[in-house]
Amino acid sequence: MNERLTEQKSIYLQISEMIETDILRGILLEEEQVPSTNELAKLYTINPATAAKGVGLLVDEGILYKRRGIGMFVSKGAREKILVKRKAAFAENHVVPLLAEAKSLGISKEELLIMIGERNI
Repeated sequence: MNERLTEQKSIYLQISEMIETDILRGILLEEEQVPSTNELAKLYTINPATAAKGVGLLVDEGILYKRRGIGMFVSKGAREKILVKRKAAFAENHVVPLLAEAKSLGISKEELLIMIGERNI
C-alpha cells in the first residue's frame, strides 16, 4: 500500500482498489489480516469513515471478511474474485471501445489479431 491517492476518483474507491491490488500481487494473502481503517486513515491522512467505506465495499463483495474484535481478513478465493471483476472491467473499458473503433475503420478480426500479435505484451 505505497500508492498515492489522487483526485481522479473517490478516495474510498482508491482505498478498495489498493487493497485489491495488494491481494492480486500476493502482498496480502488469503486469511491474512489487512490494515485497520485507523491504520489506513493515518497512512493516507484521511477520515477513518472514508477508509471504512472502502473496506466495506470489499466486505460486500466477499473479498474481505470481519473477525469480530480482531479485524478484517482476506477471504478465501478473494484473488480469483478480483481477477474476474477486473477482467470484466478491462473488457468493458478497453476491448469494447477498441472493437467499436476497429469496426468504424473497417479493420477485420484477423487484421486486429495480427496487430495485437505484433505487439509484445
